[in-house]
Amino acid sequence: MKEVLEILKYLLPSLVVFLTVWYVLRAMFSAQAEQRRMELALENQKLITPIRLQAYERLVLFLERISPESLLLRVNRPGLTVQQLHQELLAAIRNEYEHNLSQQLYISPAAWEVVRNARGQILKLINTTYEEFKPEDPALDYSKRLFEKLVDIDKLPTQTAIDYLKKEVSRLF
Repeated sequence: MKEVLEILKYLLPSLVVFLTVWYVLRAMFSAQAEQRRMELALENQKLITPIRLQAYERLVLFLERISPESLLLRVNRPGLTVQQLHQELLAAIRNEYEHNLSQQLYISPAAWEVVRNARGQILKLINTTYEEFKPEDPALDYSKRLFEKLVDIDKLPTQTAIDYLKKEVSRLF
């Protein structure tokens, strides 16, 4: 019994020292790991923020390019029929959209949904206006009607989406 007490006299302080050292080292390594994670996150933020900003810029440009007045100025040529102009407008929107699809990786899902909705509303406006004409009618009449409809709209869907993107970018800073 006396031998067991002698062993315990040496073992208990050693155990206490061991547990204390283990706890302190564990806390220190945990703090270092957390600091490394924070440094990595900060470094990633430095790399990703410019890419995200570029995505927002590209999507604003996309929205500007698919706005009907911009499209008509860019796509309309003398001698086109309504059907030809309609097809050119749809092709221009499709090409712009496909060119910017990857930008959804860098913006919020809500912002991407706003961009998609704006595109859908512009397509709907173009298609419903197209239905008012015969395919062989002159494209000038179609263009005029589209401009008339644009005047009746309080705020273009593309402008609403641009405003949303601007607001989201301002929250980044």
